[in-house]
Amino acid sequence: MPQPVVVVSEFMAEAAVARLAQSRQTFYDPTLVDRPADLQALLGTAEALVVRNRTQVTSDLLAAAPALRVVGRLGVGLDNIDLAACEARGVAVRPARGANADAVAEYVISAALQLLRGRAFFATEDLRAGGWPRAACQGREMAGRSLGLLGFGDIARRTARRAQALGMTVVAHDPLVETAEGVDLVSLDALLERADVLSLHVPLTETTQGLFDAAALGRMKPDAVLINTARGGIVDEAALAAALKAGHLGGAALDVFAKEPLDETSAAVFRDVPNLILTPHIAGVTEESNERVSEMIADSVLEELA
Repeated sequence: MPQPVVVVSEFMAEAAVARLAQSRQTFYDPTLVDRPADLQALLGTAEALVVRNRTQVTSDLLAAAPALRVVGRLGVGLDNIDLAACEARGVAVRPARGANADAVAEYVISAALQLLRGRAFFATEDLRAGGWPRAACQGREMAGRSLGLLGFGDIARRTARRAQALGMTVVAHDPLVETAEGVDLVSLDALLERADVLSLHVPLTETTQGLFDAAALGRMKPDAVLINTARGGIVDEAALAAALKAGHLGGAALDVFAKEPLDETSAAVFRDVPNLILTPHIAGVTEESNERVSEMIADSVLEELA
């Protein structure tokens, strides 16, 4: 096989892969992310590398790719890419900004709806066993409640519009935003105290690492719902599990984790935790968003290689 010019190490829409292959010699294997030695071996002649969030684009990986000109990111988070090392080598980094924003916003709303209804969506096994726990399944309505948004970028704004259409009021905390029509901008403490549903929309940085520890969770309403589609590491997973077990929170949905995929140790933290939804970093991935993200990155890569 000829040496590839484009290497795609995680899943990408087939039509977008085919477009890349029509223009440049392309190697596509969505399991390549789990074989780092094979990935490095393929990068000797590669001018483009396409990744999602699991491929770690480190200085060592870049050193194995002397011809690399662009890294296409099938998504928006860049914490798996050493941006300084890319800049030093003259490697462009092209994320798919906005292409999966609607998918994430819909995930947040759907998770909030489920968690506010309490045990209603967790009662399947009780019913299969012959139970009929109607009283225990009584939940709460979304209308009239407060959605808190930590960070008020594109995804948060789309989430806010959907929540407002369902009758929620919206409060947000973002030091970089001065005004937001129809949204009350508040301090972080006020956000924690006021939100019935709190959704995270910030990157993982030194400032946000472990931000939602036991103390922060303790400042939230005891029946509040926490949703994290941002990045693992922002929420102290053990502290969250303890709060849910103790009944100090009404529920939580986590789509991102400090370690992905979960291993035996990290998965054990969530065992027997009530009112908890866990999903495998999929909030931004739908059939439609995968097509949009993939086409956007194929365009970006081909533009850089032109």
